[in-house]
Amino acid sequence: MAPVVGTRELSRPAVVALQTLAIAACYFGAGRLGLLRRLSVESAVFTPIWPPTGVAVAALLLLGISSWLGIALGALLVVLSLSSFSSFQASAVGIVAGNTVAPICAYLLLRGVRFRSDLSRLRDGLALVFLAALASMMISATVDVALLVATDKLAPDGFWPVWLAWWVGDAMGVLIVTPVILMLYAARAPVRLSRWKEAAVLLVVACVMVPLATRSSISLLFLIYPLLIWAALRFELPGSLVCALFASVMATVAATEGVGPFDRLSHTEVMIKLQAFNGTMALTALLLSAVITEQRNTRRSVELACQELVQVLEHLTAGNPSPRPPPPEADERR
Repeated sequence: MAPVVGTRELSRPAVVALQTLAIAACYFGAGRLGLLRRLSVESAVFTPIWPPTGVAVAALLLLGISSWLGIALGALLVVLSLSSFSSFQASAVGIVAGNTVAPICAYLLLRGVRFRSDLSRLRDGLALVFLAALASMMISATVDVALLVATDKLAPDGFWPVWLAWWVGDAMGVLIVTPVILMLYAARAPVRLSRWKEAAVLLVVACVMVPLATRSSISLLFLIYPLLIWAALRFELPGSLVCALFASVMATVAATEGVGPFDRLSHTEVMIKLQAFNGTMALTALLLSAVITEQRNTRRSVELACQELVQVLEHLTAGNPSPRPPPPEADERR
């Protein structure tokens, strides 16, 4: 028995170390991916969608509070990739701390309201939007932008525009990336797609309509919302999330290139238009699919309850046969 216990005790630190390194690698990879597309506001560069925040919140929800070390290590690697180690300043430590504390606060708030990672209830979607994305990401935006002002990298009068852009970018990472990771984690092979023909048609229409809407000189972004509603109604959370992710990526590419509906706009106008589109689309996809999933689960619960009630009635009927009618003599005496 002693060797077994010793093996478990030795394997536990190894598992934690591998888990930490995996989270840090995913965080760093998501950060490098997000840095491929940037916008500038008030001479400060930011990313319209910051995927590492979504990775961090998902890691905490799936693996627990012990994931914080991997998140901090990943944030540190991203900061080091943007500046050399010799120019590493104390302000970078504050940025790493802000990017670590914000997802932890999101996790604690979601845990306090008994959040379900399958997003099967409307309250789960609302909690992810308002507690994890909008409320918690204020911490990282406030800390990071305040450090830019404190180190004279940003003028004080540019605090609020940059803060808004930073906050929305972090929030978009939670709204778009976190649900996708939670969905992929819950997926089980083989995936059975009963409506594969309709899914193929939706995929083809999305591949044609989304690039057209995001790169046309005429403002056609509204054409994406019917696709989003179609995906949510017919394929629920997986369909709406994939459609929203694809549309957000294409819109971000068009905005950073200054083409389509983002042509001839100032940097601030591009930021406002892009973030408004990404935000409303993510909210529509997440909340609509959550409502549909909740209604489906409620309907199934009612159907199961009716089936159980029928079985109980059949069992009672079989155990208590119906009484026989009285003989004719008794009726005549009466």
